[in-house]
Amino acid sequence: MIEDCTALVLAGGQSRRMGGDKTRLMLGEQTLLQGVIGVVQPLFEQVLVSVRHYRPDIDAPQVCDAYADAGPLAGLCAGLAHADSGWIFAIAADMPFVCAALIERLAEQRGAYQAVVPVVHGHPQPLAAFYAASCLAPLLAILRGGGKRSPRSALEALSVRYVDEHEILAVDPGLRSFFDLDTPQDLAAARQTEVQ
Repeated sequence: MIEDCTALVLAGGQSRRMGGDKTRLMLGEQTLLQGVIGVVQPLFEQVLVSVRHYRPDIDAPQVCDAYADAGPLAGLCAGLAHADSGWIFAIAADMPFVCAALIERLAEQRGAYQAVVPVVHGHPQPLAAFYAASCLAPLLAILRGGGKRSPRSALEALSVRYVDEHEILAVDPGLRSFFDLDTPQDLAAARQTEVQ
């Protein structure tokens, strides 16, 4: 169990490129959302699901965005505001292959930082990252400021421990944790991977 931390599964995206709510899509015997919850549940005392508005089909505590159409940054803020812990681990619901070993490795890096963010192929991965409760104020300021609201841009306002690819490869040799499903082609590839 990872101490003083709540898992936040981000499930409020509009899934435009997928053409429908991807959190409800089946991969194997469960939905994408159920699969990600299943990975994080054994690691954290509490799991929250971030949504744009309440969904009766989700059998887990939910937090709703306070800022409409503000993307995943609104979800991060909602999770930070509602979590009863000093940290959250934020993970997108469309990352079905995230592995427990990666999450545990990232958790070990928290220390005095405000965020622990993996970097894959030169790109920070803010939707598979740890955030301290102290991130709430600077992230809310970005949301209220009306400027660029992307999670990657928001990292510039935080003290971040970036975990580079060679550290990640030790626990996730194929970097499968970072395979996210944005399009029907991604879903087909994920299903093919499940068959193999």
